[in-house]
Amino acid sequence: MNTALNVRGPDFSPQRYARTAGFLYLVNIVAGVFAELFVRARLVVANDAVATANNILAHEPLFRWGFAADLIAVLCVVPLILLLYQLLKVINPRIALMSVFFSLVGSAVQAMALLGHFAPLLLLKRGQAFGIDPELLQAHTYMAMQLQGIGYATALTFFGGTMLTRGYLILNATFIPRILGLFLAIEGVSYQINSFATFLAPAIVQTALAILMVTALAEVFLCLWLLFRGVNVAKWKEAYAGPSAI
Repeated sequence: MNTALNVRGPDFSPQRYARTAGFLYLVNIVAGVFAELFVRARLVVANDAVATANNILAHEPLFRWGFAADLIAVLCVVPLILLLYQLLKVINPRIALMSVFFSLVGSAVQAMALLGHFAPLLLLKRGQAFGIDPELLQAHTYMAMQLQGIGYATALTFFGGTMLTRGYLILNATFIPRILGLFLAIEGVSYQINSFATFLAPAIVQTALAILMVTALAEVFLCLWLLFRGVNVAKWKEAYAGPSAI
């Protein structure tokens, strides 16, 4: 019998962990979608620095909320990582730990990339006070948003690793539907394809992004399953008592 189960005490509930993880996942997804699709995609005009700068200034509160939403999404990832690690390490603790490292690095890169989102406000609102040419400020604003996108694509390479390792764990679990693990693994591959297409083959980025948008539904399915169904507690405890749980 695995004595580690007693370390957490009688109040430990894998079901509560699962549903809390589902809630955090939901906040992460909603906040991320808002920031990307309802803020940046709406305000940033492709290849038009002037229109992008004007949009940001005209919708400054929305732009600030986009930054805050993305930051909230990253903040939610930290406890989410811990909760999923506690649930999935019963399958393979080393792979589960690898998933944690991928997530932490990806989250750190994503957080740093957010500087590119906030930079336009500093450039456009304070730059003119220093006598900088407005056209130059607009160009720098557009480039800052482009750098934010590159930073996010870099973060996705690590999140791709997260999805591959997490998918492997769920594929080998009995307390969560294994099909979710397959979907996550496919999503992880599409993350990598999308990011490296951004870096190496911009001509196919739109195709890669379309694939990514479809495969990203895997996380939505996992989120909803954890939130409304949780885990099979009996099978989770059975797995915890096995030799791989440490």
